[in-house]
Amino acid sequence: VGVWVPQGGGFRRLASRPPIGLDWIPGTGVVGRAFREGRPIYIPDVRKEPAYIAPPGQEVLSELALPLFEQGDAVAVLNLERPKPFLPEEVAGLRRFAQAVSLQLSRLADLKERRILAELAEGLARAETLEEAAEGALALLVTSLGLESGTLWEVRGARMQALASHGVREASLLRVLEEGLPFGVGLAWRVYETGSPFFTAHYAEESQGVAALKALGWRTFAALPIPSQGAPRSRRVLVLGQREERPWPKAEVDLLLSACRTLGLGLERLTGRARHQAVNRLFLDLLEKPLEALYPEVLEVAVRHVPGAEAGSLLVLEGGVYRFRAALGYDLEGLEGVTFGLEAQLLWYGRGKEEALRGEPRVLSAAEHLIAEIGHQTALPEVMDTAGRVREIQANLCLPIPYKGEVLAYLNLDNLHDPQAFGEDSLEAARFFAAPLATLLHESRTRKLLLEAALTDPLTGLPNRRAFEQAFLEELKRAERYGYPLSLAVLDLKGFKAVNDRLGHAVGDQALMKVAEVLEKERRNGDRPFRWGGDEFAVIFPHTGKEGAIKAAFRYAKAIAKLCFDGICLGANIGLATFPEDGKTPDELLSAADTRMYQAKAQGVAVLA
Repeated sequence: VGVWVPQGGGFRRLASRPPIGLDWIPGTGVVGRAFREGRPIYIPDVRKEPAYIAPPGQEVLSELALPLFEQGDAVAVLNLERPKPFLPEEVAGLRRFAQAVSLQLSRLADLKERRILAELAEGLARAETLEEAAEGALALLVTSLGLESGTLWEVRGARMQALASHGVREASLLRVLEEGLPFGVGLAWRVYETGSPFFTAHYAEESQGVAALKALGWRTFAALPIPSQGAPRSRRVLVLGQREERPWPKAEVDLLLSACRTLGLGLERLTGRARHQAVNRLFLDLLEKPLEALYPEVLEVAVRHVPGAEAGSLLVLEGGVYRFRAALGYDLEGLEGVTFGLEAQLLWYGRGKEEALRGEPRVLSAAEHLIAEIGHQTALPEVMDTAGRVREIQANLCLPIPYKGEVLAYLNLDNLHDPQAFGEDSLEAARFFAAPLATLLHESRTRKLLLEAALTDPLTGLPNRRAFEQAFLEELKRAERYGYPLSLAVLDLKGFKAVNDRLGHAVGDQALMKVAEVLEKERRNGDRPFRWGGDEFAVIFPHTGKEGAIKAAFRYAKAIAKLCFDGICLGANIGLATFPEDGKTPDELLSAADTRMYQAKAQGVAVLA
């Protein structure tokens, strides 16, 4: 009498009476046939059975192989051999015995599953962190199933990172855990993409397999999605395995599926807790750190805690336009000169002003929208394609940050690999950051009002000469670094002295305010107008060559020429200079533009380049 369990294409002897000299037999014999067909096989005369495998030193005439089942799945074979035939009633009795054993195996499997799930739930309830919960769950499952190791992977943008592992000792595998799994490499990514569990005892044949595991000869793995409420894909994947080949019986499959459901609930609780703790730390940091230093910190925490995010940016409302104040995964220095008007930002948001003022997040997916084309409508394509990597964005989550009737900022979170990266769980997580961001931005705005007073012309509301000097130096550095053109216009008003002398200084002030309004109204996205003082103004044109600057300058001149006060009409003389052909330093470019402005005045022309 022997009990045989499947192993490596054959069967391993689990127990026998009396002991026999075979520890393993191929799956081609009577035992293998009974296992494959899932029914008893009786051979009255083994001498007539070509596939018979004889036990050493035993005289045998008949063989009866009875498959044993666990929850409907064949898990072993009870094999009986003797030197005389089995009587029909003996065969019937032994079949009933095998059925009774199968019922007991199913009952034991059920009890084992309940015990493991109870231990798992207790461990999750005790855990204080995600890592602690994951480590405890892996230790329990690996030990209970007699496996060698396991890892709980968490999707973080373009990589899966190991939240925890158990039983991994080889140096090459430890490196894999440290570096994470690149997008598309490993069974875990297949499970992420399909949402279905995967079991194999032939890992070497898997095209998505990890090279380090194949090199070490690992054969058996189970990879299962851990459910995430509201997520289009599972955010975490459980992987268990061992070197030797082994089957995955139904009882173990059912156990692991139940364990993943339990694990998902426990991890969801701890995920929410970690998110609350991160937001609370941000509020505490408001009291200790400079506000500008918190912009990148808020963004980094948001990318870390919003499922599906791997990159992002924060645009803050300053001076009536939105500017990049933090970026992760993008070139912030290349984006700092880009500004978005209110309408341009609403175009990117795409849900309208009312929803923006309610702080409703929205998701764009490359599977449904041409994200790059939308981005190109809001800013210069060459900047958005390089520093902004807009062509690489597969999914974008945009969160408006409203406060007292205006949107103070937009938080953009991006995934560069998966169009389905963001789901309801992402939207819920993103909303956690609205309150700290609104508080941060309100405090920042209060402080900046004092600074802006020193950089703003009180009459026109335009940035003043001091602000111009700072901005021009910053824009010139960016143009030098990235090799794009930069133009400068110096503008002197015609007719202003006559308005001042004949109509008085009050009307003269009105004229200057009207000119400022015209400059703001006519400016293109990205143009930066300034008042130098008196009747002189300046405009910086980032990413603009000479031809584009000439067109813009004529547009400004034409609009100013329409301003008349009691029959006295204004005009403009504009001198242009362009980097790099007209100069490479602020002084060289200012001198060139100023000289041309005076030449335009002398020649009686509006624009001279």
